[in-house]
Amino acid sequence: MPWALTTARAVLGHRAAGWVRTMASHSLLVAPPAALSKPLSIPSRLLLGPGPSNLTPRVMAAGGLQTLGHMHREVYQIMDEIKQGIQYVFQTRNALTLAISGSGHCALEAALFNLLEPGDSFLVGVSGIWGQRAQDIAERIGARVYPMIKVPGGHFTLQEVEEALARHKPVLLFLAHGESSTGVMQPLDGYGELCHRYQCLLLVDSVASLGGAPIHMDRQGIDVLYSGSQKVLNAPPGTSLISFSDKAKSKIYARKTKPVSFYLDIKWLANFWGCDDKPRMYHHTTPVVSLYSLRESLAHLAEQGLENSWRQHREASEYLHACLQGLGLQLFVKDPALRLPTITSVVVPTGYDWRDIVKYIMDHHDIEIAGGLGPSAGKVLRIGLLGGNATRENVGRVTRALRDALQRCPRNKL
Repeated sequence: MPWALTTARAVLGHRAAGWVRTMASHSLLVAPPAALSKPLSIPSRLLLGPGPSNLTPRVMAAGGLQTLGHMHREVYQIMDEIKQGIQYVFQTRNALTLAISGSGHCALEAALFNLLEPGDSFLVGVSGIWGQRAQDIAERIGARVYPMIKVPGGHFTLQEVEEALARHKPVLLFLAHGESSTGVMQPLDGYGELCHRYQCLLLVDSVASLGGAPIHMDRQGIDVLYSGSQKVLNAPPGTSLISFSDKAKSKIYARKTKPVSFYLDIKWLANFWGCDDKPRMYHHTTPVVSLYSLRESLAHLAEQGLENSWRQHREASEYLHACLQGLGLQLFVKDPALRLPTITSVVVPTGYDWRDIVKYIMDHHDIEIAGGLGPSAGKVLRIGLLGGNATRENVGRVTRALRDALQRCPRNKL
């Protein structure tokens, strides 16, 4: 035996040396990028667009902590605390509550991939880009999609929804609580009860509204609610929040087919997030440092209190509306009760190119605002007051920047 081991080592040694020589004989096709030899430089900028928002010092500090293994007990504890934070900000007692390793789009796909099977009837409120996206995703997985379409700035009444429920008999209705592309806040009271009367589940997008406007998942009868990390929570983009009612959970667990995505399979995620009272099994490697930041952002909102956050955003947005009207600008959403407190849409003033205004404010004031998106593109400017950015000081800064832009940007007077 010793001689056999010696022979094997000798043979493998010669082969390994040959492999090294062979690999070394090839020159590199791609040189080290010159750009990566320079230090990373990030400008100081006030983000008053529709998101992402500026990170708070507490969240930035969390993002600088050393990573841990995604299945360490300390990380499981952080995940449990995140679940409790989501239950608070959603105002729900749902056990099936967790964070998704992905942006709000991921949460929307998680909801649709798990709730809809091919051939299911799906009713979508399309009043902006997020209804359009929900429609697109559902069509890709073979659902029978029935869009209720409103022009940008519109919303859906209980009567309109009931007529569509009776006509199409859907298993699921989608509504965007905060339609960030138009600045509309969709009323929610009574819609959950109405859906349940027609054996339909209610799915609500609160990415742009969570923390900035009242939402009560359980009391409003919302079956699936999702949001994102990068708006009022002032956390980095890339994680999202989602919760499922018992009715929604029952539909998921009674599926006849597997969800089209393994990564977003809620049964697996429920186990990994400790929602099913079974030993946790590996599903995917979570963005651990992003979870630190998400945990801290939820902790900050819990310490501030939802009612205080809602009041902060209401008062800041009302002040912004007054300042904008003082500049002679027209608010896109006419009914004050339907204006989203977190994102204000302004009609692009006559004669101006919205791109000129956005660029001027960025270049000369280091402030981001945005143009429209999807069906509102070219029609509006959008100003976000999100989380810690929702202050009178920031309203003053963006008002002065807009006044300067309107004086200096080219205007077509024809």
